[in-house]
Amino acid sequence: MDVAVTIAALWLAFGATHMILSSVRLRPKLVAALGEPAFLGVYSLVALATFVPMVWIYFGSKHAGPHLWYLGSLPGMVWLVYLGMGLAFALVVAGNLRPSPASIAGGRPEPAGVLRVTRHPLFMGVGLFGLLHLLVVPVNAAELAFFGGFPLFAVVGCRHQDQRKLATGGEEFRRFHDATPFLPSPAGLLPALRTDTIGIAIGVGLTVLVRWFHPQLFGG
Repeated sequence: MDVAVTIAALWLAFGATHMILSSVRLRPKLVAALGEPAFLGVYSLVALATFVPMVWIYFGSKHAGPHLWYLGSLPGMVWLVYLGMGLAFALVVAGNLRPSPASIAGGRPEPAGVLRVTRHPLFMGVGLFGLLHLLVVPVNAAELAFFGGFPLFAVVGCRHQDQRKLATGGEEFRRFHDATPFLPSPAGLLPALRTDTIGIAIGVGLTVLVRWFHPQLFGG
């Protein structure tokens, strides 16, 4: 099977199992049968069963398929991507330190810190990571399928989480939902810097570290 098609199929399986297992109808039944910790364990194992093979296939077949575009040589593009990756890593790290109540594990329904940037900092950071790679790497069909899946999954998955939580989270979550942006908003960056300084600093530090070792780890 074509590499890009295989990667796209695995992204589809990854997203479908995420949303089916966490759906309003199925999740309560599984939690009741297994308990919350066991359910989260099964949920994670199913995710790994699709995500790990997808990463393995991509890194074994980089640049497979027809060449589509390369924007990395445009003036200023590399530095724009560096800044964007700093934001992406900051969202991921700060989002782990301040879990969103919109996530499957849940968190405090308080629109504070990085949640003022987006109510889905972890997934939006991952989505931004994929989108930025499409701007700076030579994009063949394999790259489009692999990196393009990150922002697509982030948007579709986060929308699904919002709808599930709006159906089950009550008035408290609805207030949080109405007070926070879906896509990352620059207006929330300054408040986030004031209150989630450690997480954002770690994220920016990781960006520098990954960039430094990127040629040895991933090439380029």
